[in-house]
Amino acid sequence: MAQNEHLRNFGMLAILIIILCALPPNINLYQRSVIMFTMMYVVLSLSWNIISGYTGYVSFGHVMFYGIGAYATGILVVDYGWHWIATLFVGVFVSFVVSLIIGFPVLRLKGPYFAIAMLGAAEGTRVVATVWEDLTHGGEGIGLPNVENSFETYFAMLVVMLVTIVVAYWVGHSRFGIRLNAIREDEIAAESLGINTTFYKLSAFALSAIFPAAAGGIQAYKVLYIDPETEFFILVTIFMKLFAMFGGKGTVIGPILGTFVLYIVQEITWVKFPTAHLIAFGIFIVLVARFMPRGLMGFAIDKGWARKGMVH
Repeated sequence: MAQNEHLRNFGMLAILIIILCALPPNINLYQRSVIMFTMMYVVLSLSWNIISGYTGYVSFGHVMFYGIGAYATGILVVDYGWHWIATLFVGVFVSFVVSLIIGFPVLRLKGPYFAIAMLGAAEGTRVVATVWEDLTHGGEGIGLPNVENSFETYFAMLVVMLVTIVVAYWVGHSRFGIRLNAIREDEIAAESLGINTTFYKLSAFALSAIFPAAAGGIQAYKVLYIDPETEFFILVTIFMKLFAMFGGKGTVIGPILGTFVLYIVQEITWVKFPTAHLIAFGIFIVLVARFMPRGLMGFAIDKGWARKGMVH
């Protein structure tokens, strides 16, 4: 039964790959950009879900890793002449190291204390990017070379999204993920069963940091301009959290579905209500939270449209 479900899930992923690969030549630049940024938020929401959905440690600072990836690309392309693809690996490595340095102390905190600590870490990183002018160009930001890159960035984000989905699926169906769930349900009980909670929390935190860095680097090369206020904007973290929770945190399908639905809705409201799209978007979220508190996956289970074991 489990094998059949794995085959079904990978069959759905193959169909998604075929559709996304076939789209670019047949759509305009705006539509291609919308799909690329949708894929970007799939990466971000799945990454946030690895630490916050599976372990219960709700992060309000994951934009920090996104911004680090963006600045790694901007600095290395503009100041050192690197090829932008190579800069993605540097951004991933730097984010991984930063996640270990920050994660070891902050993961000792729980609940709102962890959330506030992560928010402070993200804000501190923004301040560093603003004042360290010799490295980051300060508040003026960094302008990247003006090139047509819509196809390159589209397929690069597609690859990163697919890797993120596969890793998230592995987490959700492995002993590693089971141990993370045990930490979420009762960390003290998990420790009493011999689970090294510090190791598993830090591993999940580091894993959740590398994919936002890659996405941030691709985004930087796509928009061709970065600055501290944009790349470390708290709304990016809020969006990845909302998308994951709307679809159903602690699952793999949930954040993917939630991102595709909510980001498209957000884009439509921006087109229809350019001066009040965030208000309209906020009202939609409130209605969803009221009538579907466990997200789309929980709603599907409640209605009998899906079995509990299918949502992962």
